[in-house]
Amino acid sequence: MVTAIVLINTDPGGEEEVYNKLKSMNEISETYIVYGVYDIVAKLDSPDMDSLRNFISNNIRKLPKVRSTLTMIIMEGKVQKK
Repeated sequence: MVTAIVLINTDPGGEEEVYNKLKSMNEISETYIVYGVYDIVAKLDSPDMDSLRNFISNNIRKLPKVRSTLTMIIMEGKVQKK
């Protein structure tokens, strides 16, 4: 399993539309509209690197109003529970 964080820039005013489309995709486990350099942060899980690359290229990057993406593949991590 490969987990990645994808940072997404949208056209001005396109955040809500892209966010709503991402929410309906099964591969995406979390998605947020954020302030700052990027407009949306999405966390996704994929069975392998080829599937990850294909999903980002063919599903996220081709969404209308997506300008650019930056993908960070998670190598190691810990979920903090309260």
